[in-house]
Amino acid sequence: MAKVKLSTFAMARSGDKGDGSNVGVFVTNAKDYEVLKREVTVERVKQHFAKICFGEVTRYEAPNMFALNFLLRDSLGGGGSESLKTDAQGKTHGLGLLEMEVER
Repeated sequence: MAKVKLSTFAMARSGDKGDGSNVGVFVTNAKDYEVLKREVTVERVKQHFAKICFGEVTRYEAPNMFALNFLLRDSLGGGGSESLKTDAQGKTHGLGLLEMEVER
């Protein structure tokens, strides 16, 4: 196994859900999905986004799509027009997650 960034084998998409962001990460095969499930835990995602996510992180599994979906609560500074953050809709959070290093 080697340490690699998620971006080398996974894709992501993200957006806002009120004051939280929704981050989906997905792969194209079952073997890589097992890596995602093992390596991309709630604890690691919370730590990875520690500077912007001040609430709970919840993980949802979608094995039929080889995907994990995370809800990062209290990560958008109020969300939408309330937020003073540059990315008030969390569109960059997916790219941010792909910077995470995992054992593959």
